[in-house]
Amino acid sequence: MTSVAGPDDHSQVTFESIQAAANLIKGAVLKTPCLPAPRLSQLTGADVFVKYENMQVTGAFKERGALVKLSSLSADEKHRGVIAVSAGNHAQGVAYHAGRLGIPATIVMPVLTPFVKISATRGYGAEVILAGNTLAEAKEEADRLAAEKDLVWVHPYDDAHVIHGQGTIAIEMLEAHPDLDVIVVPVGGGGLIAGIATAAKALKPTVEVIGVETTLYPGMWGAFYGKEVVCEGATIAEGIAVRDIGVLTTEVVKRTVDDVVLVSESSIERSINAYLTLQRTIAEGAGAAGLAALLSDRERFEGRKVGLVLCGGNIDPRLLSKIVVRELARDGKLVSIRIDTPDRPGTLGEIATVIGDMQGNVVDVEHHRLFLNVPAKGATLDVSFEAFDRDHGERIVAALRDRGFVVRYLEIGERMG
Repeated sequence: MTSVAGPDDHSQVTFESIQAAANLIKGAVLKTPCLPAPRLSQLTGADVFVKYENMQVTGAFKERGALVKLSSLSADEKHRGVIAVSAGNHAQGVAYHAGRLGIPATIVMPVLTPFVKISATRGYGAEVILAGNTLAEAKEEADRLAAEKDLVWVHPYDDAHVIHGQGTIAIEMLEAHPDLDVIVVPVGGGGLIAGIATAAKALKPTVEVIGVETTLYPGMWGAFYGKEVVCEGATIAEGIAVRDIGVLTTEVVKRTVDDVVLVSESSIERSINAYLTLQRTIAEGAGAAGLAALLSDRERFEGRKVGLVLCGGNIDPRLLSKIVVRELARDGKLVSIRIDTPDRPGTLGEIATVIGDMQGNVVDVEHHRLFLNVPAKGATLDVSFEAFDRDHGERIVAALRDRGFVVRYLEIGERMG
């Protein structure tokens, strides 16, 4: 993506400009709630407050920066139209507000972008073009179209106007809870944290601002600490899977941010599940990264007032359901076992009775007679059942073994396969 940042542009990112952006977007972008989260506080040991940017019309914070950038265009630029490259949330933010303002918008997305995001972007009226398997490949097509049609770039993060829009989040958070000790922010290209840190430090110099990246895409962490890094791999947090962080954003982050930390894929999965089951709200992988930081380093945040930016909730429903099942298995609340049994009437009923009598709940059964490693007069049963917790599940398995059944545990991936 073509960067609009010059060597001295970091001086353009000011608190005064963020305040102006807050006035500009008032009434056009939702002022999302920032609410206490007692159950997340219990889980992490911190005093947690969540900024629900997943409540925006497009399901993510990107609307803020997109609207500020679009509003800055001249009449001629608006007439020519805009172009953006995005795997999802930036695409929707640009498409939605371009449609509101009557600006033609072209969005180039990688062909592997989740269908839910492609469909939503088209639904807001933008022309969506699928090109390449990665953002870099999609950019090549966008460069060609921009030159051919004289379109105006709307960069997802490396633009002062975009940064100003994202920084309005910090104004709202500290207005609602001026006593926050820490604000934890997911980091992709750096636009969100650059804006938030600039505004937060102006309003409350003592507040700590911490960025969070997935270990697979540690670009800002590497820039912050002067380390060589590799950014690659399939991540559940595709919204922050950025190889090329911003020039402008990096300069602002180095001046204003206190730390950048890395979190694992499993901690992000756990956080998505916690938002769903404890907060009854939906977080995509990038949106859950802040909570993952608290779960990964409980001691650092324990007892402190922490603001989490739930920056987006646009997750594929099928992926969300898979995460929920995987977390139930990790917690021992969904148990999958394989039982070698004699092939005689009543065996399945006997097994189900043992599980039921111990207050387990059978959710799935597969009966195998034709496996070559099963005796001709035997059978194999794959059973999944719900338990109250890991100890309860182990007691049920022990009871089955006491009845003479040969039982082994199955990995969740093995069972789901």
